[in-house]
Amino acid sequence: MITRSLEKHGVACTLDLVSGTMSVRTTRKTYDPAAILNARDLIKLLSRSVPAPQAIKILDDDLMAADVIKIRNLVNNKDRFVKRRQRILGPNGTTLKALELLTECYILVQGNTVSAMGPYKGLKEVRRVIEDCMANIHPIYHIKELMIKKELMKDPELVNESWDRFLPHFKKRNLSKRRVPVNVTDKSKKNYTPFPPPQEKSKVDLQIESGEYFLSKEAKNRAVKEKRLQDQKDEHAEKEKERESAFVPPKEDAEIKKKKKRKRDEDDNEVTKKKKSKDVDVKE
Repeated sequence: MITRSLEKHGVACTLDLVSGTMSVRTTRKTYDPAAILNARDLIKLLSRSVPAPQAIKILDDDLMAADVIKIRNLVNNKDRFVKRRQRILGPNGTTLKALELLTECYILVQGNTVSAMGPYKGLKEVRRVIEDCMANIHPIYHIKELMIKKELMKDPELVNESWDRFLPHFKKRNLSKRRVPVNVTDKSKKNYTPFPPPQEKSKVDLQIESGEYFLSKEAKNRAVKEKRLQDQKDEHAEKEKERESAFVPPKEDAEIKKKKKRKRDEDDNEVTKKKKSKDVDVKE
């Protein structure tokens, strides 16, 4: 099918299955000098998995061109690249379909590239949308803009006027999500001094102050070993305390009942004493 369509334009092709290459060349029957360029674009599209019936259309239509956009080198992170490539497709391919309708181009997202076929003006818009999508600008903003432009093109009165007042202007809102540091130092309160801040003490200076610098190698090793043993002892003691806490016996109900009974008896004794004191007062 591809050979027959190329022969119509006087272009010959050879397919090498061993090396996996395809080459095109002009013949004596070639009448259009641009046919070889279209044949080159045809090979590019076929190599990027564009269906053959769709790719052949580039030979028949003079106003149609092809563009292969490399998107992998636009994003460094692999996960981020996959997410942004998915944005071009949209849910169930709706975003891609909308772009195709608005730009009048055929678009295919395959691996690390995006293949597009269509008029030059549409290809320019497709490239802008895809590059902005890889730069973290959602395609929906461009789709809204293209829809408004398409409606404005129908009005003959606005042909020579600027469309800026009709196009939407989206504001960036990423600054609100930026993490604010916990300790914010107020520099306005500090008095200005022309002198630089004091230099921080190095590790050697701190060792000289503590006297560790003048110790021999054996003494240093001994001090490190003692410190390690002390840390181990402290850790062991903490673990023992945690283990013993599980074996602390709970308070028994009998003891609680005894305490309550004792308290009740004390209350009764106080009541009886008060009654006796009242009786004595009455007799007097």
